[in-house]
Amino acid sequence: MVTEFSGGGDLRRSIALLWGLTGAGRRGPKPSRSVDEVVLAAIGVADTEGLQAVSMRRVAEALGLSPMSLYTYVPSKAELLDLMLDHVAAEIEDPEPALEGWRAKLEHQARQRWAMAQRHPWVMQIATHRPPLGPNVLATAEATLRAIDGVGLDDQEIQLVSALTANYVRGAVRAALEAREVEQQSGITDAQWWARNAELLEGLIVPARYPNTVRVLESNKTAQELGLDPEASFEFGLQRVLDGIEVFVASRCSGTA
Repeated sequence: MVTEFSGGGDLRRSIALLWGLTGAGRRGPKPSRSVDEVVLAAIGVADTEGLQAVSMRRVAEALGLSPMSLYTYVPSKAELLDLMLDHVAAEIEDPEPALEGWRAKLEHQARQRWAMAQRHPWVMQIATHRPPLGPNVLATAEATLRAIDGVGLDDQEIQLVSALTANYVRGAVRAALEAREVEQQSGITDAQWWARNAELLEGLIVPARYPNTVRVLESNKTAQELGLDPEASFEFGLQRVLDGIEVFVASRCSGTA
């Protein structure tokens, strides 16, 4: 599903654009558009047409500009992707000051990430091993680290817990989006797919050989007919991840880890 990766452009230009350091001392006619308008146009294309549709030509078209003129704002698609990711990261709101406890704060962050990715599914197609080091991405990372700070973990453990929660959310979002995409491309629901296979496999999957599989499939059949809720699955997994972190934090505080 990953088709692009962040941090692949000119690092100096990316940092300048992400932090608004461009334009100082610039000569010539005043630009008719801003970098923010270019980024918003690119996000609009990605939201409605998919990441594969985002190109310098397509974004220029959305803005009513010539393709070559777009390069006066952003040097290439690589830097544009970094700007897009940092922009949508601003939608991840910090926990309210009244929210207490590391667990509640991590829950909030995880749900915010989940919701943002539902609005912008194309973010799952960009590998962020080398993240765009913009103000919004860093603010989100800071909020997560701040939530865990002071609970008895060392700096390396704080980073590992932060990565654990982020990786869980990314995996859960990816699974939900892939399920949605499969249904859209195949034209049939999961329930219909399972029903068709059940007819073909009748008499082959017998309880005597696959007792647990048959029992669980029968149980899931009801769930499929009712319609699975991806968000409920996400919440179940999130709570189990946080349960594990809670045990780890307790062990560190007691000195048993």
